[in-house]
Amino acid sequence: MWDPSTYLRYGDERSRPFHDLLARVPAERPRAVVDLGCGPGTLTAALADRWPGSRVCGLDSSAEMIARARALARTRALAAARTVAGPVTFAVGDVRSWHPEPDVDVVVCNAVLQWVPGHRDLLTRWVAELPTGGWLAVQVPGNFDAPSHRALREVAGRDRWRDTLAPLLREAPVDDPVDYAALLVGAGCAVDAWETTYVHLLPAAAAPDHPVLTWMEGTALRPVRAALDAAGWTDFRAELGVRLAEAYPVRQGQVYFPFRRIFVVARTGAHAEENP
Repeated sequence: MWDPSTYLRYGDERSRPFHDLLARVPAERPRAVVDLGCGPGTLTAALADRWPGSRVCGLDSSAEMIARARALARTRALAAARTVAGPVTFAVGDVRSWHPEPDVDVVVCNAVLQWVPGHRDLLTRWVAELPTGGWLAVQVPGNFDAPSHRALREVAGRDRWRDTLAPLLREAPVDDPVDYAALLVGAGCAVDAWETTYVHLLPAAAAPDHPVLTWMEGTALRPVRAALDAAGWTDFRAELGVRLAEAYPVRQGQVYFPFRRIFVVARTGAHAEENP
């Protein structure tokens, strides 16, 4: 289960890659734009601001996230982000079974596909189903070899936790930018792929827990929390917190938290346009 409030603790830091991704999508007047894995809907409004003449829809598999997004849509903040085609809409759905409608010209999938095994097949299916000249924009975290995730795997691999948690943790569920570029060029797209390491400065003075632990509770620790009872989660969290404090010491009242992310923007039908 996703907890929107926990996820939004570091909303500014989590939203920056979305805006950096969106800045590299030069679509001018898309008919429809879909935000796959829209979460609590706070970023979907940026799509309506960018393309006010478009029908904009957010999709997420979490009923809790969609409930939060729909509640937000009823407030002035998102109600103002209306488009010529109508208000931003939200629906519960699984990206694995989603297919674009004929008028969908832009698909944004931000920080979602790391949770989806076999998502390479989804990428090639989506670009095949989008209209010629359509856009697919994807961002995934690329920090699975970071000290935070190594600490998570180390603690999960201890005798007490191994049998329960080892099957839940993957070494690297995403590819490098070159691999994604090769995949989508092979599918007939023009591709812009890159990576960025953000250095997040997380305040530590007022937080009761280590800030990287708090960050991970919103994402990577979700399956761990779901697999453990209350006592086990308390103990696991305490052990991981010690390791994270060693890996990310507090300096000048804050923690320096490098976070690598991978970006891909693909335009469909590029080869057909170049060779009519």
